[in-house]
Amino acid sequence: MRAGDVPTRIDGGVGELAVMWGGFPLLGAGAGWLLTAVAGPVAGLPWAPAQGWFELLARLPEPRATIGALALGALAGLVVAGIGTRERLLVEVYADRVRLRHDGREREVSRRAVRVVFVDRRDLVLLGDAEEELARERGDLSAGRLAAAFRAHGWPWADADPHRDAYRRWVDGLPGLPVGADALLRARQRAVDRGRRAEADDLRRELARLGVAVRDEEKRQYWRPTRRADPG
Repeated sequence: MRAGDVPTRIDGGVGELAVMWGGFPLLGAGAGWLLTAVAGPVAGLPWAPAQGWFELLARLPEPRATIGALALGALAGLVVAGIGTRERLLVEVYADRVRLRHDGREREVSRRAVRVVFVDRRDLVLLGDAEEELARERGDLSAGRLAAAFRAHGWPWADADPHRDAYRRWVDGLPGLPVGADALLRARQRAVDRGRRAEADDLRRELARLGVAVRDEEKRQYWRPTRRADPG
């Protein structure tokens, strides 16, 4: 880090961590207690789903059943909190680069490579000179805080996607895509439908090499061409 280049850090803060590490275990313990409380009545309902599990739970001696359910619920909450902590987005903005940490991965993008920065719904997006996406990271960070941080360090910030009107919904087989892009979009649609985010992100990068930028709305894919295509 150059002398005087103090980064601005944006993340969910202590409050977000307190909610995850305090709230999720409490919710899990509450769910465990509720499960033991209703096990007996539900076990007597012939139409209830998973009735065998409720019957087994209702036969367990108290107070061990309730204590065990509370402990397992709290443990499940801690696991969810750990996953949430790993997946939270952290952004450090410098004058000459930005550092992005998300889902256990860390990367840096040089200021010289970036033409514009903006937030697309929940995604922080950095575009390059060829209108290609250099980064698209999902998070719940305040757009206002991100805008203030990037502008304070001299980055070009836009309040909306400057290419939003260029996107078209992907429909299998429609013309206009580069060779090979349609097959990648089909594979990516399957990954999106099944919730395989890492696979969908990998396929997004493959599409970027063909000169295609992709954005998602719910489980629908929208694409636009860029001026960059990597023949290799």
